Amino acid sequence: MDYSAEIKKIFRGEVNSDKDVLLAASHDASLFEVKPTLVVTPKDVEDVKSIVRFVSEKRNAGENISLTARAAGTDMSGGPLTESIVVNFLPYFNNIKNVGEDSATTEPGVYYRDFEKETLKHNLLLPTYPASRDLCTIGGIVANNSGGEKTLTYGKTEDYVRNIKMVLSDGNEYDFHSLTMTELEEVNKRQDMFGEIHRKMFDLISSNYDEIKLAKPNVSKNSAGYYLWNVYDKEKGTFNLNKLIVGSQGTLGLITETTLWLVKPKKYSSLLITFLPTLKPLAEVTNKILSFKPESLESFDDHTFKVALKLFPDIVKKLNGNLIKLAFQFLPEFWMAISGGVPKLILIAEFTADTQEEAIAQANGALASLKPYNLRTKIAKDEAETKKYWTFRRESFNMLRNHFTDLRTAPFIDDFVVRHDDLPEFLPKLEEILSHYKITYTIAGHVGDGNFHIIPLMDLKNDDSVKIIKELSDKVYKLVMDFKGTIDGEHNDGLIRSSYLKMMYGEKICNLFAETKKIFDPLNIFNPGKKVNASREYAWEHLNRA
Repeated sequence: MDYSAEIKKIFRGEVNSDKDVLLAASHDASLFEVKPTLVVTPKDVEDVKSIVRFVSEKRNAGENISLTARAAGTDMSGGPLTESIVVNFLPYFNNIKNVGEDSATTEPGVYYRDFEKETLKHNLLLPTYPASRDLCTIGGIVANNSGGEKTLTYGKTEDYVRNIKMVLSDGNEYDFHSLTMTELEEVNKRQDMFGEIHRKMFDLISSNYDEIKLAKPNVSKNSAGYYLWNVYDKEKGTFNLNKLIVGSQGTLGLITETTLWLVKPKKYSSLLITFLPTLKPLAEVTNKILSFKPESLESFDDHTFKVALKLFPDIVKKLNGNLIKLAFQFLPEFWMAISGGVPKLILIAEFTADTQEEAIAQANGALASLKPYNLRTKIAKDEAETKKYWTFRRESFNMLRNHFTDLRTAPFIDDFVVRHDDLPEFLPKLEEILSHYKITYTIAGHVGDGNFHIIPLMDLKNDDSVKIIKELSDKVYKLVMDFKGTIDGEHNDGLIRSSYLKMMYGEKICNLFAETKKIFDPLNIFNPGKKVNASREYAWEHLNRA
């Protein structure tokens, strides 16, 4: 049904059903294509309220209609894809409202790159940015509970959310924040949806407290499911539904504003690069490096390394450098490739401090501790060399995505996490599974906290490729479960992983997820089919095979 005419009567922003607009909203950075019926672009909070009330009324009348929030569309899980109405926050919700002494208030359509420029003027930083920092928005960072290279030291987005303003299914905007038990008692007396949600969520969590706490994955980070275990802290006497809203992928309401805690970044850094010929000493080597407290400990594999060298001109553009000058800088890497000495895994550890001397001392200490392993190591001699290795790591996905026409990036086992100490046993088993399939793939990730991103290159027009995606998803996620890990640490559930949540958490916890969704969204109008009531068959049917 075409709702355009009706919506235009109650909506001041754009209402668009043009073919090109719908096509653009049919994709993100995932494997999927799902065509919406309409894209609406709210001009302000009143527009958001109006569209929510409109959809709620239609849903109450039995019509199949829903809302899915979208901003930059860099999600790798299919999170912002829908067959119904897309709510585009990018054009008008792009204001940074305030930067204070230790926090900033911003709208969901603000690009992270613009947000960072503004906060750095105040010597402040949101340290949870992902590798797509130049492309993504704050809305996506909060909705997915993003993390990245600095998460090892600073944690994830869930640790930095102070306030969230969100429009609920009653069409009203509410300010969610941490509450003491005394404050919760007052909120529970309210006769609006805000009070009702707090009452019901407190009952749900307190009634299942022990089971919920036990369900929390014992890994460094997690973006799978709803984080019920983080909401009620009995020891501190706090109740904070922001801990649930962050990472909920727009399934509980439409976020209109977020206030985020910020940190003061260290001014100086030194980069240690370690070349591992095999994965055997990985756990010991990373433990040695971690003992010197790096801010980041990242990795990329031999496939990533070779692809980066193959796409050398693109690397030059990313580094904004002179082709001939940079060619000389890359001579050691080219020689490695020519001589067959490409390492299995390259580790990059960044040490930061308030003085350059302190940062260098940390890096030198870590380097010295690795001497017994007889590995090739080096400390980046200048900013140019540092940027070179970070470009290898940060740009691996985009390089693959933009430069292969016959094959395409296929993120479907792209974000699992296992305990760092389990890596020596886990990685060979993972490689054994992958060895049975003739696919090219890259492995990069946050080795310091056991989070890896495997990105195969595949031809989705080929039925065999689709079969491989289905088989590998099942096998890899089962292996991750055998090691009590999580199926996603940063990229969230979306279409690709929501149907695997029962495998990870079991039926009881998934039923609590479903109850949570119903408490917040009784009409199921917000991004249905993600987190709960997910269909694996629906996901496979919507693979983008064009």
